[in-house]
Amino acid sequence: MQKNVLFLLTLVVMLSVSVHAQRGVRIAYIDTEYILENVPEYQEAMSQLDDKAQKWKNEIQAKLSEIAQKRKDLSNEKVLLTNELIEEREEDITFEEKEILDYQQKRFGPNGDLVIQQKQLMQPIQDQIFAAVQDMAASRKYDFIFDKSADVVMLYSAERFDISEQVLRAITRSSKRRQAQNKAQRKAAEEEETVPEINEEQEAREAALEEKKAARESAVEKRRQEILAAREAKKKEAEAKRQKILEEREKAKQAKLEARNKAAAGKTENEATKEDNASKSEETETKTREQLIEENRKKKLADREARKKALEEKKKKILEDRKKALEDKKKARDSINNN
Repeated sequence: MQKNVLFLLTLVVMLSVSVHAQRGVRIAYIDTEYILENVPEYQEAMSQLDDKAQKWKNEIQAKLSEIAQKRKDLSNEKVLLTNELIEEREEDITFEEKEILDYQQKRFGPNGDLVIQQKQLMQPIQDQIFAAVQDMAASRKYDFIFDKSADVVMLYSAERFDISEQVLRAITRSSKRRQAQNKAQRKAAEEEETVPEINEEQEAREAALEEKKAARESAVEKRRQEILAAREAKKKEAEAKRQKILEEREKAKQAKLEARNKAAAGKTENEATKEDNASKSEETETKTREQLIEENRKKKLADREARKKALEEKKKKILEDRKKALEDKKKARDSINNN
């Protein structure tokens, strides 16, 4: 649905642009929700309707609570009642429940009193808004006036095209005329300025300023993108340079290592034998150290196991002594009772 509306609006705008190419298309929009929120008569009526709806809700809730209590009482008294009485009371409760649900539908249903009264309250205000929009479109020569709060999707709307305040002033002016109690008040209401005259020269200047502002913002954004691109290029260049230095260092390190290995390979056989013997001695020493560590570990494990066993024996002895004491007490008590 929204796509169809957008397509039709686009088609209408394009046709209008071709027809009014010389003077340009004049477009504006209003926000009906904003206007309604600022009409005192509508807000007062809606407040009264909310109070009435809350009263209806309280009535329905009270009756539903009574029905729930009756069901609870019946559940508690079933053992004392006959089947005929139970069925009769259940029928009465079901009938009352149906009545309250019908009442709820009557008040809050799709065609209920709340919806009907809301429409009745909104219709006069909507008629005033429509009349004010028609007058403004004729006096200011607008080609299109959209409603921002309707189904039309407005992805962006500049505030300078918003005429909601002017429509609101027109409605206020009309309300003052209706409520005027004397000739002076009616004259003051009629002389109140609501729809200003068109100043095409000023609008042209504003449009030119908007274009200059957009061009300036575009240039600033372009410059910012260029600076970011140059900064990114410098960052990549510095990273490449750093990577090259690291590679050169790695090559130098590998060259030194290879030279050291060649020097070690050129040692005499005697030096190699000495180194081999030293290595064996070190291995033997390491092995002895590891054996000592292993023996120490085993000794600790054995001591721990012995302590654990001693604790178990001590615990067992205490339990046996306790059991024996209990038996002695029992024997003594039995002996006393027998005597």
